[in-house]
Amino acid sequence: MIYAIRHTTRFLYEAPVRFARCNLRLRPIDWDGQKRERYHLDITPHATISTPLPSGYPANTVRVVVDAPASELVIESRSRIVVNRPMPQILPDDPSVGEIARLARQVRDLSMTAPANYMFASPMIPIEPSIVTWCAETVNRDDGIVAACFALAKRIKAEFRYKSGVTDTDTAPIDAFDRRTGVCQDFAQIMISGLRGLGLPAAYVSGYLRTLPPPGKQRLVGADATHAWVLVWCGPARGWIGFDPTNGIMMAGDHIVAAVGRDYADVSPIDGIFLGRNGQRVDVSVDVEPIEEETPRPTRKRR
Repeated sequence: MIYAIRHTTRFLYEAPVRFARCNLRLRPIDWDGQKRERYHLDITPHATISTPLPSGYPANTVRVVVDAPASELVIESRSRIVVNRPMPQILPDDPSVGEIARLARQVRDLSMTAPANYMFASPMIPIEPSIVTWCAETVNRDDGIVAACFALAKRIKAEFRYKSGVTDTDTAPIDAFDRRTGVCQDFAQIMISGLRGLGLPAAYVSGYLRTLPPPGKQRLVGADATHAWVLVWCGPARGWIGFDPTNGIMMAGDHIVAAVGRDYADVSPIDGIFLGRNGQRVDVSVDVEPIEEETPRPTRKRR
């Protein structure tokens, strides 16, 4: 499937700002099962855009600077992504949870996708004992890794309530866990905290969901904005497999990976500062449109 993604962020300042600087992670990465064909970035008013910045995690980061007075800043990102990712299967010979925890400690790889990067507490995702205990009720050490993580994603979907406005990007996982309420970021961080506490490598994903479902399928929660879910390292043979606790499903053809990191701070689509009086309002809109491949017209032979 080919997707056209339009991600628009509009900053409306209560008074003109003299300077604004933002880090953007809007250009989707190439990942297993997906490839970026095109990308375009529009910024109004004119801004200086840096060359790609180095990152310790799979993310395309650039810095944008606006150094002229502005009352509004509009950032529009447009991507064309080819996704060919089948639904992962639970296999009878999948490594167990305990085996994955053991294997992850033995891997000597230090690349951006190495399991060691995603096994420990990170700035926004501490390992909370109460979350770990709750997750351990579902993730048994003798169970296959894919089946166990899928069961945990489905349990979070069943026992937590999706409600926007109750939490924000700074809400700690334990607060959302105690409320049993939150949004996709909260559910992903709760799942990651529990899995890391059990010794499993779990990464935070920022990305997109197909906006409109295929005929006969239910619309996924979180399709109106950027979405967040979890990648779990399932061993050398199976690699990283995605689990979406907001929807209780695994990552397949409806998910588009934008960036991968330890937590939201590593992959936030936009962060930055501005110099000015008063505050700002931020409006975000996301549209992910599936595009059918065009059938080539037959070539007429010349006589």
